[in-house]
Amino acid sequence: MKALIAMSGGVDSSVAAVFMKEKGYEPIGVTMKLYDNEDVNMSQEKTCCSLSDIEDARSIAHKFDFPYYVFNFKTQFREKVMDKFVGCYKCGMTPNPCVDCNRYLKFNELDRRAKELECDVIVTGHYARIRFNQETKKYELLKGVDDSKDQSYVLYYMTQEQLAHTMLPLGEYTKEEIRKIADKYQLINADKHDSQDICFIPDGNHMQFIENYTNEKVGKGNFLDINGKVIGQHNGYYRYTVGQRKGINVNRDGKHYVLEIKPETNEVVVGRNKDLFSTELIAADFNWISGEIPKEPIRISGRTRYHQPLTEGVAEVLDNGDVKITFDEPIRAITKGQSVVLYNGEIVLGGGCIVKTEIM
Repeated sequence: MKALIAMSGGVDSSVAAVFMKEKGYEPIGVTMKLYDNEDVNMSQEKTCCSLSDIEDARSIAHKFDFPYYVFNFKTQFREKVMDKFVGCYKCGMTPNPCVDCNRYLKFNELDRRAKELECDVIVTGHYARIRFNQETKKYELLKGVDDSKDQSYVLYYMTQEQLAHTMLPLGEYTKEEIRKIADKYQLINADKHDSQDICFIPDGNHMQFIENYTNEKVGKGNFLDINGKVIGQHNGYYRYTVGQRKGINVNRDGKHYVLEIKPETNEVVVGRNKDLFSTELIAADFNWISGEIPKEPIRISGRTRYHQPLTEGVAEVLDNGDVKITFDEPIRAITKGQSVVLYNGEIVLGGGCIVKTEIM
């Protein structure tokens, strides 16, 4: 049995490769080359896809005697992730590029390469779990046992076909346990720090990235209060995201936060923290992991941001396939472009992209 291992050069995917080797699989290590550093105006040592990451992954493959390749996915990454990232911000939304990278690159492009290499499964270092339900005859995606590292949120788009040919061997472990296992095997990256930022914007300056990427600049615009009155000026609407406080200079006392972004007029609506809370949203491009769309409203737990606490509510599928979610309690700063992911206990039901929300 052959297993294609998605290897970033980090400790998680390296331990996943070792696990598969121990299980008797024939691992084939793969690192995805997603962009050149000059594409994002960053030095080599600051981003992923660096030479050191590739060499770390290659050293693990050499240590445990399995093949290793670097696949060029730069065109696909630009089209599916970076272009979408920029497009979302220009539309006044705040995207989650990690969701798109996993969706279109790790579990789409890699799946194609896995078939070419006659691999039986794809393996990643995500902290989540997959199980087959004997009663329903369906595959289920579950949260990882380490709640602080659970990555099921970014995998909500997975299909029954993908789950059937994917293994997530780290889902039953905590991060601390994985570090100890890496140390036990004397892996070169046992103490390597986890990546925390958007890989192609490690300095966090998405405004500068967008301007460099598009060779365009958005001029000054107005800050508006909730009644539409001009109360200040900003330097471009896509500097901002809903809930943001930094960079808001208005002629009003007290703290102000972004409530709404109006790209068509280059305006940003601001208000008080209490104005940020909402109980309803609508999500599009929704994926139900079971493949079965609920015919009636169902009780769910949901989160609208990565690692946000779960909130109870009701999900209802609309006639056009979009999903309306009404939470029992108000949630702060629900943001268009982010993902809402629904759970039933530890099981991921599915998720979609937030396209509408109503401020209370």
